[in-house]
Amino acid sequence: MKLTLKIWRQENATAKGKMVDYPIDGIEGDMSFLEMLDILNEQLVEKGEDTVEFDHDCREGICGSCSLQINGEPHGPDKLVATCQLHMRSFNDGDTIYIEPFRAKAFPVIKDLIVDRTAFDRIQQAWGYVSVNTSGNTVDANTIPVEKANADESFNAATCIGCGACVAACKNASAMLFTSAKVSQYALLPQGRIEATERVQAMVRQMDDEGFGNCSNTGACELECPKGISLDNIARMNREYLSASTKR
Repeated sequence: MKLTLKIWRQENATAKGKMVDYPIDGIEGDMSFLEMLDILNEQLVEKGEDTVEFDHDCREGICGSCSLQINGEPHGPDKLVATCQLHMRSFNDGDTIYIEPFRAKAFPVIKDLIVDRTAFDRIQQAWGYVSVNTSGNTVDANTIPVEKANADESFNAATCIGCGACVAACKNASAMLFTSAKVSQYALLPQGRIEATERVQAMVRQMDDEGFGNCSNTGACELECPKGISLDNIARMNREYLSASTKR
């Protein structure tokens, strides 16, 4: 395939960015999107030009670091896949592809297509864990029975990879889907109920402090999530937060 790539180039968060055109040829349908960008960077190196900076790690749809806005969609046109799982067969010969970083005040640009998503880390650090010291005194996981429906929902929430597609897809740049997934992961399990009140209040407070927008129930977050995290988690977090707010 012969393609035209229009890629956002920006030196840092305060610099003025712009779209730059890059023609590329010889792209095979079986290549992943990131492999295509690797080929482009090899060509730029050969020309003595600056490479396009983009983030990646596992390339297996697990780490979430490959987040890109492709033709206006987080992770591109395919559903339930991260950018690293997107293949070039999703495009046609002669296509023009727009590639940008995720856009959100809470995700400042580091360089080019890489954004700083440590806001997510701080939300999880606020109380996205269970404060139990099991060092040297581990407890059998089956000691407390858990209903299968709750276990399944908790596991589904835990599949969130923190990529930020929900934020990029939301017109308000809301992090409600991410935060609610982390809250639900523990709210559905007996081990998580002990600190449930403190957890939801702390994580929502940190989410607001990071500058994310409010949820207006558009649903774009669930639609673009590569792991299909459900909007039910937002409803659950709202219930948890209301309950916690009425306790003294």
